Amino acid sequence: MIEGANPLLQTFLGTLFTWGMTALGAGLVFIFSSGQRKILDISLGFAAGVMTAASFWSLLAPAIEMAEVSGLYGSKGQWAFIPVAAGFILGALFVFAADLFIPECGSLLDPANFRGGSLSVEVTPPNKDQLRNGLSSDGSKSILLTLADENIFNSGPKLRSHTEVAARQRRLLPSKPPNPIDVRESASAPGRLESGVQQAINWRRMLLLIIAITIHNIPEGLAVGVGFGAIGKTKAATFENARNLAFGIGIQNFPEGLAVSLPLRSSGMTMLRSFMWGQLSGMVEPLAGLLGALAVTVAEPILPYALAFAAGAMIYVVFDDIIPEAQTCGNGKLTSWGSILGFVVMMSLDVGLG
Repeated sequence: MIEGANPLLQTFLGTLFTWGMTALGAGLVFIFSSGQRKILDISLGFAAGVMTAASFWSLLAPAIEMAEVSGLYGSKGQWAFIPVAAGFILGALFVFAADLFIPECGSLLDPANFRGGSLSVEVTPPNKDQLRNGLSSDGSKSILLTLADENIFNSGPKLRSHTEVAARQRRLLPSKPPNPIDVRESASAPGRLESGVQQAINWRRMLLLIIAITIHNIPEGLAVGVGFGAIGKTKAATFENARNLAFGIGIQNFPEGLAVSLPLRSSGMTMLRSFMWGQLSGMVEPLAGLLGALAVTVAEPILPYALAFAAGAMIYVVFDDIIPEAQTCGNGKLTSWGSILGFVVMMSLDVGLG
């Protein structure tokens, strides 16, 4: 980030930094084992604190000041809260709507839909007493299972991440069994049910995870772009504020990269592939940042809305995704103190270096 440079260049450099921090966090998969959950929960709490502080000092405060000095919201700026509140709510609604879109992607990724119906797998069942018997359309003996069958879900490692927990909260993962799988007995393919179906389940979960993380990185990239695009518009919209915002988002991206790569590693993926998928989750930020910077450069009146929009989206992600996941494994106190530390660090960056 170079002071005085073009806002688009500043944004590009800033979002490259945030992407790099995502990659750095994902790289911890080469160091930490998948069992070190406390480290991940503390890191997620720290990220939540950083994002909360950044949303106020780097986004909401400049948005309020811009609305006040614009003269469009009362002679003394007494109605300046209107564009900020509207943008904040719209930002939260954007992430909420994106969450509603993800289940549609999930239904398209349902393995049962790949053939336009049920998925047939030839197997010799290991224990027929545990399976529900039935008759196929041609009268031959068959076994009817669903992807939600407990025996299948317990047959292999589960893919867990803060996005998967949020997925269950937002109905990204099905609350009722999906289309049944028609499994026909055959002595020619023993064991294919357990491995084949579990592989399909894990692949679907991984795609949902990547889609969710990518969508939730859009507001972060947008915030960096809007921050650099707003430089010089008011006293609060400074290069230092935009730079600190990029630093803060980069800091919170660090544990987010680990939150993607570590569950992938625990699901059986190689370290290198887990790292690659983890760092790719931050790739969308440069594109979103450039779009945000371009928009506010061309249309200056939307600046208060844009800054508040980014803040609302980030706060929604904190309360709907990051904090709930960090509380799931009994490390709530550690998470809370991590959040306090993250808030103080980001506040110090904004006030001390701004």
